[in-house]
Amino acid sequence: MARTALILGAGIGGIVVAETLRKLLPAQDRVLVVERERTHVFAPSLLWHMTGDNEAAAFTRPLAALSAKGIELVTGAITRIDPASRTVEVDGRSLSGDALVVALGADYATEAVPGLAEAGHNLYTLPGAQEIRAALEAFEGGRIVVLTAAPAYKCPAAPYEAAMLVAAYCKKRSLRKETTVAIYAAEPAPMLVTGPVVGGQVMQMLERKGIAYFPSHQVTQVEAGRLHFANDATAAFDLLLYVAPHRAPAVVKAAGLCADSGWIAVDRETMETQHSGVYAIGDVTSIPLKMGRPLPKAGVFANGQAQVVARNIARAWTGKGEAARFDGHGMCFLEVGGGMAGVGSGNFYAEPTPDVRMRSPNPIWHLGKVLYEKYWLWRQF
Repeated sequence: MARTALILGAGIGGIVVAETLRKLLPAQDRVLVVERERTHVFAPSLLWHMTGDNEAAAFTRPLAALSAKGIELVTGAITRIDPASRTVEVDGRSLSGDALVVALGADYATEAVPGLAEAGHNLYTLPGAQEIRAALEAFEGGRIVVLTAAPAYKCPAAPYEAAMLVAAYCKKRSLRKETTVAIYAAEPAPMLVTGPVVGGQVMQMLERKGIAYFPSHQVTQVEAGRLHFANDATAAFDLLLYVAPHRAPAVVKAAGLCADSGWIAVDRETMETQHSGVYAIGDVTSIPLKMGRPLPKAGVFANGQAQVVARNIARAWTGKGEAARFDGHGMCFLEVGGGMAGVGSGNFYAEPTPDVRMRSPNPIWHLGKVLYEKYWLWRQF
């Protein structure tokens, strides 16, 4: 009997689930991906685009290319999810699966901070990176602020990378003496889940770059050229780069999939939800850790979770292979500018606190990130 795997979202997690299932399942089984966008954007490369070090064509690919691998792509907006029947509606069309994988990521709630969208540029979108690139090209000196508008967000290293890359960009343009770069963070320390040692290393990197760091500053309002915070502090800026507050997609909430955290709760080893045959991976989930904070939202975890889900679905349908478990291991690069990068890695499921180490920046880790981008795009497309 032929079966259908229905995958919602074609980000890193969704693509890995689909391609892994296509390799493991017999040809008669369908692998169906639903995605509203027509182009895949490899998000880790946005920061290089921001500083003019790459072009969009280098890290974007048409999702239609998935069809060459035997994956069916449905392009459209998901208007309803029924987890009990594993059915979704896409622009009025009903689709059902024998397994349902929700990989819809996080939406950006920019409107949650009055004035934010009008005054700044979103670090996490391609249009935002393009706006920042144009703003930096026209920049002649002043105060640049990188802002995290909420204490939890995906890619925890990204705003710190952005600040250091912008500082390096200004130095390259001989504008560093005329430029102040600062980070105002809602969180109390950089990359908080990694622990105080790694956080301290990141703060040392910022200090060496002459970047001011202001933790525990929760933004409440943005006016033209000025930030207002919950602690009554204010900060001026000439150029604002921000990480917007995140939230689960409205269709996921309407389906009753979200727990009290506001995100989908899953078994932390299998990624199965409370509904049989329904899984969730990546940024749309929240996995609590022993330390009291959730597993960070990051592409490396979405990738690992996707492989686990695909292998377990294939095993259930074919009886082949071993049961897979997501073990909480992950790593990420940390760009510091000047062709240098550090790398953090470890076991985020370790107890009582994650066991994560940061290796000092050097050209090899930067090259590693460059090669990983090329490898990802070559392998998936």
